[in-house]
Amino acid sequence: MRRLTKSRSAKTGLPPGTLVHIGERKTEQVSITVMEYDETRFHEAHPATIEAYTSVTEPSIITWINVDGLHQVELLQALGERFRLHPLVVEDILNTDQRPKLEDYDEYLFVVLKSLYHRGPDSTELEIEQISLVLGPNYVLSFQERVGDEFEPIRERIRSSKGRVRKLGADYLAYNLIDSIVDQYFVVLEQIGDRVEFLEEELVASPTTETLHVIHQLKQELVFMRKSIWPLREVIGRLERDESSLIKETTEVYLRDVYDHTIQIIDTVETFRDIVSGLLDIYLSSLSTRMNEIMKVLTVIATIFIPLTFIPTVYGMNFHYMPELQWHWGYFTVWGIMVAIAAMMILYFRRKGWL
Repeated sequence: MRRLTKSRSAKTGLPPGTLVHIGERKTEQVSITVMEYDETRFHEAHPATIEAYTSVTEPSIITWINVDGLHQVELLQALGERFRLHPLVVEDILNTDQRPKLEDYDEYLFVVLKSLYHRGPDSTELEIEQISLVLGPNYVLSFQERVGDEFEPIRERIRSSKGRVRKLGADYLAYNLIDSIVDQYFVVLEQIGDRVEFLEEELVASPTTETLHVIHQLKQELVFMRKSIWPLREVIGRLERDESSLIKETTEVYLRDVYDHTIQIIDTVETFRDIVSGLLDIYLSSLSTRMNEIMKVLTVIATIFIPLTFIPTVYGMNFHYMPELQWHWGYFTVWGIMVAIAAMMILYFRRKGWL
């Protein structure tokens, strides 16, 4: 079963600010993507190390550095020193068991979010990933556990200068990243909704033990979603209401829209939780109804055979004129008939799904 928390035993006894990666290693190679742009200029690079990256000092240039993979502690430490991040911030980035939160360090904002996705189009296994954002005056740092295409539409808009992202500041870029994560929740909810509808039909038709397993898996996924989305509402609400100079008034309108989306997601999650809990009741009721039908058939069969077995029991079948008693193979024939009847009954019960 999926763990709700990750082991922190590696940090036991270590002082605060000690950099230790906690969580699953989801990519072999750590990759860095740097995008620098303004309304008229754009540059993209993939430096092998932070030391190889040369930043542009012009305040009008927006810098977005994305790191895929968190297990290389030295790289994150160098990046933290480059942008003067607090050691506790770098420690929280490495600890992938963080609760979604927002911390204001005056010079920058630190945001922790949870991204949910299914492994593949046909997969029902829900994966959770921590994404950390650092928003500065003219830069955004994003940290992902794996290489994914969640932010690729944003990169394409920056490359092609579509939309407002090249015209507005770093806070608008941070909004786009947050909005992309929140939109992924809707994709996951659509997939869960399809599975819930299929389960409802299956429960009425022919519930099985596998159905119970799927219900349990859905309940677990909804617990993960609830655990991730409830704190996210608080984070986005603080971003919208925060008086930080890093968030411009023009961006607060967009953040308000994302806040409305989180409320909608929370309502949908709570609705699905109620439905899934009801599905468990339907499953138990279906099993009870099915068992009553089986018992009805077996009771009819037993009732028919009660008088048929009572009469031979009284008389003992010890009649003088019984031709079977004189047959050479009579005993073995009777045994063969009994075994054949038992086999046919077992086959019939299996076809009906009673065994």
